[in-house]
Amino acid sequence: MNKPGLTNKQYVVPFVLITSLFFLWGFARAILDVLNKHFQNTLDISITESSLIQVTTYLGYFLTAIPAGWFINRHGYRLGVVVGLMLFGLGSLLFIPCAAMNTFYAFLGALFVIGCGLVFLETAANPYVTELGERATATSRLNFSQSFNGLGSLFATFVMGQFFFGGHVADNHAVIPYTVLGILVLIIALVFSRVSLPEIRHEETEEDKIKGTRIMKLFRRHPMFVFGLLALLAYEVAEISINSYFINFVTGQGWLNDNMASIVLTVALAFFMVGRFVGSWVMRRVRAEKTLLVCAMGSVGCMVCVLLDIGRVSMIAICCNYLFEAIMFPTIFSLALDGLGNLKKSAASLLMMTPIGGCGFLLMGLIADGSNLVIPFLIPFFGYFIVLLFASELTRKHREVKV
Repeated sequence: MNKPGLTNKQYVVPFVLITSLFFLWGFARAILDVLNKHFQNTLDISITESSLIQVTTYLGYFLTAIPAGWFINRHGYRLGVVVGLMLFGLGSLLFIPCAAMNTFYAFLGALFVIGCGLVFLETAANPYVTELGERATATSRLNFSQSFNGLGSLFATFVMGQFFFGGHVADNHAVIPYTVLGILVLIIALVFSRVSLPEIRHEETEEDKIKGTRIMKLFRRHPMFVFGLLALLAYEVAEISINSYFINFVTGQGWLNDNMASIVLTVALAFFMVGRFVGSWVMRRVRAEKTLLVCAMGSVGCMVCVLLDIGRVSMIAICCNYLFEAIMFPTIFSLALDGLGNLKKSAASLLMMTPIGGCGFLLMGLIADGSNLVIPFLIPFFGYFIVLLFASELTRKHREVKV
């Protein structure tokens, strides 16, 4: 019997269009990790203060996720994408007046608007990709699309790292990449406003006839979704915190300068991208929850190596962790949505609140400023451990079903 393809023939064009968006928000999120260190250097602020970059952006996710889900439920995936792109483009162009003001808090306002736009994009695109083909390949399909998120992250850290730390630009030139990005994103918004994307409709189930809001039904009737929500939040705390802390950590240890640190981070993100492509291939042959379990064990092991503080081996362990963690977001996301039917859009909006976990970097910054640079890695250690528990529970349930 032939294995089902990644997507169905009738969905190839929408699958390609939506997948292209993953590159954009990968770029937008990864540039924050470079911008963080850039503002420390140019505005003379501490790690804790610069962590407000992540806090503000991901606060936009947290506050806008449920309204985004409501909007997409009412108006469909395509309009959700268009609104997200318009907010993303507007926030990027706001860097022009922010540069004129040249104050840190003005830039935070622009980043908040970008965060609001990104949550519309991700709330629409992530569940939509899982729908564009056979249910059996949903997790593999989302991992493939998310691989382009990794490509965007890699591109952002390398190009922006050279731009900010290469010694060729003035202090306030963060406006240049954001202006280019804003124009590009608004052009893409125009394209999506003109194309037709098929809406996926689910048949009404008995659950739809039960009284109560969609969110109440999710929390009352779907415990594994709730566990998946917690696991995804824990992953976001770990992943975003490490990304944001990486340059501060390796430069603070005296191993690398800012420019070389951004290059090493780019290499780590290349591992991340490769991990997603490989993960997409593996999960067409190995069950997703088993793959997630192995990768979670790998990430926990990497964090133990870092906490043991064994010199540059710690940096190698962090880079290896990018390979293990690569499949976690799309895999947890897809597994948490599995079998939810008409509740899927509302569930996706709740899952897209989890990037608020990026605020974990604020806690890492506080710990680092008050103690040393190694102890903050306890935070991602516990994050990956929760993912490990989620994967273990899913694996156990699958074994029970087989028996």
